Amino acid sequence: MQINSHAVNRRHIHKQSIIMAELTEQEQIRRNSLAELKKLGINPYPAALYEVNAKSNEILEKFPQDNTLYQNVSIAGRIMSRRIMGAASFVELQDSYGRIQLYIKRDEICPGEDKTLYNTVFKRLLDIGDIIGVTGYVFVTQMGETSIHVKSLTVLSKSLRPLPIVKEKDGVVYDAFSDPELRYRQRYVDLIVNPQVRETFVQRAQIVNTMRNYFNEQGYLEVDTPVLQSIPGGAAARPFVTHHNALDIDLYLRIANELYLKRLIVGGFPGVYEFSRNFRNEGMDRTHNPEFTAMEIYVPYKDYNWMMTFTENMLERIAKTLHGDTKVNVWGNEIDFKPPFRRAPMCQLIKEETGVDVAPMSEDELREACKRLGVETDATMGKGKLIDAIFGEKCEGKLIQPTFVTDYPIEMSPLCKRHRDNPELTERFELFVCGKELANAYSELNDPIDQLGRFQEQLRLSEKGDDEAMFIDMDFVRALEYGMPPTSGMGIGIDRLVMMMTGAQSIQDVLLFPQMKPEVQAKSAEEETSDLTAHGVDEAWLPVLAKAGVKNYAQLCEANPNKLFNDLGGLRKKLKLDIPALKREQFDAWLNG
Repeated sequence: MQINSHAVNRRHIHKQSIIMAELTEQEQIRRNSLAELKKLGINPYPAALYEVNAKSNEILEKFPQDNTLYQNVSIAGRIMSRRIMGAASFVELQDSYGRIQLYIKRDEICPGEDKTLYNTVFKRLLDIGDIIGVTGYVFVTQMGETSIHVKSLTVLSKSLRPLPIVKEKDGVVYDAFSDPELRYRQRYVDLIVNPQVRETFVQRAQIVNTMRNYFNEQGYLEVDTPVLQSIPGGAAARPFVTHHNALDIDLYLRIANELYLKRLIVGGFPGVYEFSRNFRNEGMDRTHNPEFTAMEIYVPYKDYNWMMTFTENMLERIAKTLHGDTKVNVWGNEIDFKPPFRRAPMCQLIKEETGVDVAPMSEDELREACKRLGVETDATMGKGKLIDAIFGEKCEGKLIQPTFVTDYPIEMSPLCKRHRDNPELTERFELFVCGKELANAYSELNDPIDQLGRFQEQLRLSEKGDDEAMFIDMDFVRALEYGMPPTSGMGIGIDRLVMMMTGAQSIQDVLLFPQMKPEVQAKSAEEETSDLTAHGVDEAWLPVLAKAGVKNYAQLCEANPNKLFNDLGGLRKKLKLDIPALKREQFDAWLNG
């Protein structure tokens, strides 16, 4: 069989051309630099360990106090700016801890006759965004800036896309990378050019670690429970559904971990907690994401009064750890997390705000009250959701300082123990800060007969069309039948807690990779130029035409033919394409195609 090498070569060129046509000029230049580095025998992505023995922030802090330190440093990071001045240059290097200036002298990094590393690699083939490692010693420049005098330089990673250039002068930031959608989609770029964003996630880790230490000091055990569940229990929420192929059954992504943790209390643990990823197939807004992190803790032989004290002490510790004070600026409000927090029953708060006593009302009376108060309802809402609607509309937004809202009507809390003094209420609290729920806690229901009855009431709501009503979990009822000690449990949304403690305005700002709609992909070069090839244009010339601004046959016909012909010849040389020069008769044939 004879192979048509010319055809194979054309396909290879065409494949490369399409890739090149989709690149910007800067991206193509960087790829050319990448190729040149390889030709020089430099691996732009080396595998070997690069030993780092210093951090930028520590150098800047400690060297001015003792200039005998850091005389043999090795540091690595990303080039963020540079000033090339002949045989010497300055570079701003960013590592994970901050930025520091490098002083690079040609004869220092190229002590022999071969100056390629400086003259070619550093000056011409490296770009802003590239990652390098340097060794040297720390000194202070004549301008008084603590810097590293570089003795050796190693290329560690070649960047193929240019970074957004964020400029700062006299404390004013120019050309900031601030578009929210771009920041959330390309969080990796956001973290590079907006270092303050990293601090939010450092603080997030501090919050979680502070909570974990607080629980561990009490002797409570951190555990893991299933994410895939046959019954989505523990909360009133719409679940995500998936399918397990091996078992051939539908499963649900976890909406809460409550029922599994309480099974462990039945099993005899002295207290359990879990930081869990939960999933609720509901709306998205400034404070809600369908995938979120929650912490739930359950402690036997405690009640909701004890849990209120436990919770406010935990939040006080978190505030002090992050800010050194209990006062935190949350969305423009100075919030004081110093205990004790205010405690008030839900029905009392509703009566204070509306003058309506909802506690003794029937479902029909509540619907009428909602109508008078201008609160929207629908036919699927039972008594609990009607009361919750009134509270949410009239009371929540006014609870600015930390407030424990207690003693919810029983219809609102199917997993909560009846109030010891009023069987129409439950021993439940929700903590509100700045008008938003932050934590939810119960004296947990441990009566299996009562629990089954509550589940059956949820089933009735489901039959009315409430798609957030709880499923009946008979295995959980069976666990309670073996006996669960009196227990208090508390859940807190970590994402919202981080928002409050850091002052973030949106939940997307405290999630590294928030949920986004799929990115709309631009048409490929092949799709854009398909009508050009249909009119006889050689495929190898598609990227050159694209660079000239011609992406379809109409644009080809509208262009000035003489100017375009000359431009194509110049671009072929600039892009270094391995294709024959364009002849005029060939070009005219395209126009007449």
